[in-house]
Amino acid sequence: MRPDLEIRDIRGNLNTRFKKFDEGEFDAMMLAYAGVYRLKFSDRISEILPHEIMLPAVGQGALGIETRVDDEQTREIVRILNHNTTEYCCKAERALLRHLQGGCQIPIGAYASFRNGTLKLLAYVGSVDGKVGLRNEMTKTGLSSPDQAEDIGIALAEELLKQGADKILSEIRKTR
Repeated sequence: MRPDLEIRDIRGNLNTRFKKFDEGEFDAMMLAYAGVYRLKFSDRISEILPHEIMLPAVGQGALGIETRVDDEQTREIVRILNHNTTEYCCKAERALLRHLQGGCQIPIGAYASFRNGTLKLLAYVGSVDGKVGLRNEMTKTGLSSPDQAEDIGIALAEELLKQGADKILSEIRKTR
């Protein structure tokens, strides 16, 4: 976002992080809204970054339940917990990440929304230093299965690769 800024990690729980901030070790902090809100530090939030400025990590905020592949009884019991909208969104985001061969150390952001059969997927691929970045988005209407959401993730990944994401990702992988 701002290559002219020095980005540093802050370790510890929220109390520790806010203490370091208050003591002047940092001029600003970026934290996950959900945790700050849940722990009642909302009064410390000065700005919520919109998706036009920064995209979250793939699958951010989604919860999953793992079962044994061959345990149909358990799978049937937990199936009721599935949230279809979240499934469509996660399938699209994860397909994009998988197609770009990304992981937790690669700066790839994605945000999918799914309403009334229409899926919109926003994506970003950037260099580690933030000096180079690509954004793109794709919208598809008439979706009737989560597999179609995966197809959109793959298609958007292909568009990003055509834009030059392959060069950015190649440079990152050289240093890892």
